[in-house]
Amino acid sequence: MDYVLIIHAVQDYSAWKKVFDAAAAIRKEAGERSYQVLRYQADANKIVHFSQWESIAQARQFFESPRLVEIRKQAGVEAPEFIYLQALEAGVL
Repeated sequence: MDYVLIIHAVQDYSAWKKVFDAAAAIRKEAGERSYQVLRYQADANKIVHFSQWESIAQARQFFESPRLVEIRKQAGVEAPEFIYLQALEAGVL
């Protein structure tokens, strides 16, 4: 499995979360398998979306699609940074 880490600011977290939740089905259909949403302690509108994908190719195709560009605009996303990652190791301590 591959991962995507997205860091971005939002204009309003509650408004962003509604759009994010409404897109769950299309994210799943595109290949997202799990996710975590986190926010910066010092800035409630700075969001981190960490997700597991079937492949980086599927994630890139999804996040770079015109449909997602429009959804990000509707959600008030500002300057997203996408980091595509491959797992090397995991553990529990």
